[in-house]
Amino acid sequence: MVIYLDNNATTRVDPDVLDAMLPYLSDLYGNPSSMHSFGGQVGAAIQDARVQVAELLGAEDTEIIFTSCGSEGNNTAIHAALAAQPEKRHIVTTAVEHPAILNVCKHLEKKGYTVTYLSVDRRGQLDLMEVEAAMTGGTALVTTMYANNETGVIFPIEQIGAIAKECGATFHVDAVQAVGKLPIDLKNSTIDLLTLSGHKLHAPKGVGALYVRRGFRFRPFLLGGHQERGRRAGTHNVPGIIALGKAAAVAREHLAAVDRERQLRDQLETQLLALIPDCDVNGGGTPRLPNTTNIGFKYIEGEAILFMLNQHGICASSGSACTSGSLDPSHVLTAMGLPYTILHGSIRFSLSRFTTAEDIQQVVNVMPGIVEKLRAISPFNNDEADWLQGRDLVHSA
Repeated sequence: MVIYLDNNATTRVDPDVLDAMLPYLSDLYGNPSSMHSFGGQVGAAIQDARVQVAELLGAEDTEIIFTSCGSEGNNTAIHAALAAQPEKRHIVTTAVEHPAILNVCKHLEKKGYTVTYLSVDRRGQLDLMEVEAAMTGGTALVTTMYANNETGVIFPIEQIGAIAKECGATFHVDAVQAVGKLPIDLKNSTIDLLTLSGHKLHAPKGVGALYVRRGFRFRPFLLGGHQERGRRAGTHNVPGIIALGKAAAVAREHLAAVDRERQLRDQLETQLLALIPDCDVNGGGTPRLPNTTNIGFKYIEGEAILFMLNQHGICASSGSACTSGSLDPSHVLTAMGLPYTILHGSIRFSLSRFTTAEDIQQVVNVMPGIVEKLRAISPFNNDEADWLQGRDLVHSA
């Protein structure tokens, strides 16, 4: 039996979503761009899915562009924003963004753009005064995540957007982790561009969407055919799009019930902190996603914790799935200024609507023993060791 608590990495496909997409993998295989009615019915289904996604976001259906994933959406949004104001060469982002933002910004720096990477405090939260101070007349784009994928910390999006608007900058939000977990109303928002990914809200991998506010001077990133009203070329991923539409509709229905996930998350945090000494919630004390907790267990390695959790059939994470192959500490937790003693021993548990109370209780049952066993063999077990302080200095530099 698998206890899956890694939903910020990916989610299971909802059975209702699977049922909705299956006909488009078999009987309804027409190309939606074709002139005949067999393809036309598929085109109509894509339009229905577009409406479903728009309704989840509080947007208009004409403002939705279907993409392949969050990374494509982020790349498209950034390049579109820069193309809209080519005379401006400054970008503002944060030090804790997903690699799909950070690596694009690093690439653009090599092309002559200037990028300001905003810092976060010990809770993982931004300082709005720093945001305002970073803005210049040459700022083309402010791009931030809605909520952090590792800690669940929610940024003050509307306040950031208001600052961007005052300076005439485009405001893009990577909402991959927030869509389906938090209510979003783009009709009454400062957001110009917003990215989402299907596999984070119980649709399959390989489909996403980009919101582009009506009236924005959008330049396509992928050139070719006329699909998506000329805004994104390429034959539609029909089954994926139908699945995303259904997932959006289901997520909209479940938004009112996210408190159940929050209660289970809080139960997990409360019990682990009560049973295990020297641990803390990274990002605690500031608004967070209802499904996410990142807990640092002092003096042990997160990889060892994950290995032992896996032996109990429990799936969790030590950070972003896109950087899990690296031995470097989490750039998010490093930016928060966490000490080495907790930096490497932090585990993210991320829940979904399919998570049960029994799942949470099993984690509570096994975690104290895992931590105790690992601490018994740990080469460092206090905050005072000289060599450990040296490591702290390296990682805080």
